[in-house]
Amino acid sequence: MQRYWFTALMIGLLAGQLSGQDMSTPAENVFIITLDGLRWEEVFGGIVDSMVDNRELTGYQDQVREQFGAATPEERRARLLPFFWNTIGSQGMLLGNRWQGNHGNITNFFWFSYPGYNEILTGYSDPRINSNNKLPNPNVTVLEWLNQQPSFAGRVAAFGSWDVFDYIINEERSGIPVNCGYDRAEGDQLTEHEQFLNELSAQAPLLWNSVRPDFLTHNYMMEYLRRQHPRVVYISYGETDDFAHDGSYNRYLYSAHQTDHMIGQLWDYLQSDPVYAGKTTLLITTDHGRGHSPMTEWKSHGKTYDGSNAIWFAGIGPGMPAQGEVRTAMQWWQNQIAKSAAACLGLDYSSTEEEVGPVLPGVMAE
Repeated sequence: MQRYWFTALMIGLLAGQLSGQDMSTPAENVFIITLDGLRWEEVFGGIVDSMVDNRELTGYQDQVREQFGAATPEERRARLLPFFWNTIGSQGMLLGNRWQGNHGNITNFFWFSYPGYNEILTGYSDPRINSNNKLPNPNVTVLEWLNQQPSFAGRVAAFGSWDVFDYIINEERSGIPVNCGYDRAEGDQLTEHEQFLNELSAQAPLLWNSVRPDFLTHNYMMEYLRRQHPRVVYISYGETDDFAHDGSYNRYLYSAHQTDHMIGQLWDYLQSDPVYAGKTTLLITTDHGRGHSPMTEWKSHGKTYDGSNAIWFAGIGPGMPAQGEVRTAMQWWQNQIAKSAAACLGLDYSSTEEEVGPVLPGVMAE
């Protein structure tokens, strides 16, 4: 009998090691990641053939079909977003496939960026946030709330391609360092890579006045991780939305594909660093959807564009059951992300201003 119990114990320990996930212990670190304006249709179905066939929307059509085309939606989405579907799809969870009745929606009334990011980061919508103007956010985000907790004070950082994030996160009030837009890395202890990134930033093409290329945002973040090891990080990639506004479906697709690769690179790094390995959760989502009918409305979003309030969610990390694509019919909301991020750390986030959305279903083991 003793031998039986010893064998059972060893099998259990081995299974836990192989899974790489501890279902009973919350994460020690959490990363909230957003891909601006990436639609659920591409996340769950890959490229849309009718849009690729439209020469006004898609250049290099043959190359797009060769790289991302396939017979089934499952194959197409895995080609477009291999980290999402090969890693998160097997070790984490994905919500928002409306073809399966899994509906993620926005609660704010505006369906564009600043209101969406406020809702993601605070856990509630605010009708005062009704533009993308550079106005300091009056609301305390979950990032700021975590920065006020003794265990996380000074261990929170944010990075964004759009130059409004220092206002959304209210860098001045919150005390959270925010590197966004064409900001450079600052300080007396910059690595050689950060100094080189500052040079690249000065030389990078000005594709949009308010949004820098995502590779700069990503690499500034990666270097900061190696140097400072923050416990809570927010990252916003912006190219998908801007290439869509430009009406370039092929660039939108390639940007989504490249961002998937960068998130995969981040995940690989986190598993190689003892500070983060096996202790870090990623929560990934978008600020808004896009128009979809007629297809040219994909370029835009907002209250007058049907589909703009449809969103998706992906997550992976300790304490989060490996469910893959959740095909259960349900309704969930953008305002549930903030409380979910805190719950992954074993904390109960709330606001004195408004009631925040509850933890997303399935994010934490029952």
